[in-house]
Amino acid sequence: MSGKFITIEGTEGAGKSTNLSSIEKVLNDFDISYIVTREPGGTAVGEELRSVLLKNESINISGQTELLLMFASRMQHINDVIKPALKLNKWVICDRFTDASYAYQGYGRQLNLSFISSLENLVHPDLQPDLTLILDVPVNIAMGRVHDRGNLDRFEQEDVAFFNRVRAGYKEIAKNNIDRCREIDASKDLAEVQALVQHIIRDFCKKQSNS
Repeated sequence: MSGKFITIEGTEGAGKSTNLSSIEKVLNDFDISYIVTREPGGTAVGEELRSVLLKNESINISGQTELLLMFASRMQHINDVIKPALKLNKWVICDRFTDASYAYQGYGRQLNLSFISSLENLVHPDLQPDLTLILDVPVNIAMGRVHDRGNLDRFEQEDVAFFNRVRAGYKEIAKNNIDRCREIDASKDLAEVQALVQHIIRDFCKKQSNS
């Protein structure tokens, strides 16, 4: 079976990290070799950039700079981690990818979507996820979860209006990419969400096995 690229997306507090284990469980059941990685990050360079981007200290990073740093991290990540793993027929499970740039910098920061598209075509013209799970949760619920964790990073400190735009962006992405995106109501009970995630991944694995 060839390598597949699965991404998981959503706003802060949507439960991405929690549901990664649900994906791993299914892949283990199918005896699929995989790696789990994240953006920004995934490489030594990427993790350094992640530290700058998420730092909760009062530093002024413009939306354009933020976007370019995300894509700089992404290029390193693709070249050093994602593509090598896929070439070895491993599956790659990634916590966020380019959809996050559209949602956060495009819709959230209100940057030009065409500019983001041009960066996408420059950095990975020949790579797209095979499957994307978008965990959707109302902003008030998501922010409650985030504030319960405490120690907010730079993004988590944004206001409700920002996250409403991000959420709307993810909904638009899901609507425009129905072949690869599966939108999941992540406001439901955790066990119910995990069961749905596992069902989607299990169905995807079966299709790959039969193809």
